[in-house]
Amino acid sequence: MSTKPPASVVESPAESLEKLVYNVVAEIPTEEPNDRNRLAYCLWGWLSERQGTLLQTICAAGTRSSLTSEEIFDIIYKRLEEKGIKIP
Repeated sequence: MSTKPPASVVESPAESLEKLVYNVVAEIPTEEPNDRNRLAYCLWGWLSERQGTLLQTICAAGTRSSLTSEEIFDIIYKRLEEKGIKIP
């Protein structure tokens, strides 16, 4: 029995919204890498559609971290402002 090799991963361009979001959440401590990936995906969706608030999005992501949702919000808010993205 033979198996096929896994599909290759195509990196997003450095200036893309996806890459920016994953870089913003990269330093947030989480229990598992998938918690950080889920947070980044939810943040990307929020930035794309702007439905609800940023804090609601962070809570909905269900990120398991030693930080509270408010502390995660502060980190993300600060990093997004540094990147030139204004949050209402």
